[in-house]
Amino acid sequence: MVLTYITWDVDPVMFSADFTLPILGEIHLAIRYYGLLFALGFVFGYTLMLRFFKKEGLDAALLDKLSTYMIVATIVGARLGHVLFYQPDYYFANPSEILKIWNGGLASHGAAIAIPIALWLFSRKTQRSFMWTVDRIVIVVALAGALIRTGNLMNSEIYGNPTDVPWAFIFSRSDSLLLPRHPTQIYEALAYLAIFVFLYFYYNKENFKPTQGVLLGWFFTLVFGFRFFVEFLKANQVGFENDLTLNMGQILSVPFVIMGIILLRRARKGTIPVALTKGKA
Repeated sequence: MVLTYITWDVDPVMFSADFTLPILGEIHLAIRYYGLLFALGFVFGYTLMLRFFKKEGLDAALLDKLSTYMIVATIVGARLGHVLFYQPDYYFANPSEILKIWNGGLASHGAAIAIPIALWLFSRKTQRSFMWTVDRIVIVVALAGALIRTGNLMNSEIYGNPTDVPWAFIFSRSDSLLLPRHPTQIYEALAYLAIFVFLYFYYNKENFKPTQGVLLGWFFTLVFGFRFFVEFLKANQVGFENDLTLNMGQILSVPFVIMGIILLRRARKGTIPVALTKGKA
């Protein structure tokens, strides 16, 4: 039997141009699929959150402030997550490289830690309920996760282990071995898209007022539960993971799954701590 695999040779740069400007001189402009998809996550997120705000009769001006907190937390958190969890030795020896996010290196677990902190600060500043805010944010974060993983596919990065499944991809731009591999970026993108649909319809089903903590609980449980299992199919991102029973992505996912299960149980029993639910909802 002859197996036909998909050879993935897409140029990660969608558009590039060279031009000259007064004073600045020659400029090289390159628009990458990853950057565009990353930005679209914020655009779609803002649009959806605006819809939520309108449905619940809230001032849209508050959303602009919330968006600022989210953008800063996502970028800074994801970058520091990669620096601290995956390549601390390299970045501590080359601190100027930390700022060069255009060279790649963002970790979703870092964003998952930074975003709640930023939203806690936002909630204190605006007197909103922390849990009310987070429950709605995770809906759009799930969609953004699907877009980012699609961006990883366009970059031919974060792919899976070698396999003989007929839908395997050969990442000819980045895999020197040219082996057919699991397209784990697609697996994750589809999973996060499905989770987004589930959370969005759950929110609507509850007449825009779901029990506080339920959506966050489902998000943690589903997203990081899937992340834990898909990591078995992934090639390790950094060398030290080869000596671990579970890779770093799995180790970091476990606490989030546990938190998700606890949140679901406590939300259904009505025992979410008052400090997380007080404020305007």
